[in-house]
Amino acid sequence: MHYAATIEWARGDAAFTDAKYPRAHRWRFDGGTVVPGSSSPHVVPAPYSDEAAVDPEEAFVASLSSCHMLWFLSIAAQRGFVVDAYVDEARGTMARNAERRVAMTEVVLRPRVRFHGSAPDAATHEALHHEAHERCFIANSVRTEVRVEPAIG
Repeated sequence: MHYAATIEWARGDAAFTDAKYPRAHRWRFDGGTVVPGSSSPHVVPAPYSDEAAVDPEEAFVASLSSCHMLWFLSIAAQRGFVVDAYVDEARGTMARNAERRVAMTEVVLRPRVRFHGSAPDAATHEALHHEAHERCFIANSVRTEVRVEPAIG
């Protein structure tokens, strides 16, 4: 399997060598979706970054969260649990890693799950999240510590 994204950027009329060029760009995906991208305003201040766009750090956190959720929903359905809603306010932390490089050193997933009918007990709920984390392709692809702190409700 292969996955692709096309990243498009153009300098416009900026001088470029003075580092005062726009970081806004587009992520184009195979299904036709186009997502505005930019550097993080925490890294490159406005007006050279676009706060309204998705930055790579946010996308990294969202990718881990989305992958975990999709596996969780699949596993919950297989086990006979009906999920009505799932909300994850995931957070990533940038810091220096063991090699002293700035990296996303931790991502904490905080999924709140609302079940229809019988909800799993706390231990089963945690086990569902543990299995989802173990099966998530994205979590299996990174060195970042990923913690899951689930809640029912």
